[in-house]
Amino acid sequence: MNEWVEISADPAHVRRERERARALRASAWWRAQVSRGVCHYCGKKVPPSELTMDHIVPVARGGRSTPGNIVPCCRACNAGKGCLTQAERILDELGGASASGVEESEIEE
Repeated sequence: MNEWVEISADPAHVRRERERARALRASAWWRAQVSRGVCHYCGKKVPPSELTMDHIVPVARGGRSTPGNIVPCCRACNAGKGCLTQAERILDELGGASASGVEESEIEE
């Protein structure tokens, strides 16, 4: 999977968006999201203190720290997602699938 995922983060962008994420974490909007106690990805009910802030499109991949790109998720889902988008993570879980949807075993050498 990782052979087709390119991560070339601009350090200035990452620094700027991490700072915006810290500010957003202190907002009433984020407190309302976390107070529901539900992971965006797996749907499990967890204590609000155990939810983490996740960027749907990772900052390292050009994502922004805006309410439309940030969701609360449990630590397990956040750690499993890493720098992948949710679609890439699902493909990775399916195993052997590529970004084009063609199985690696189907490609003739």
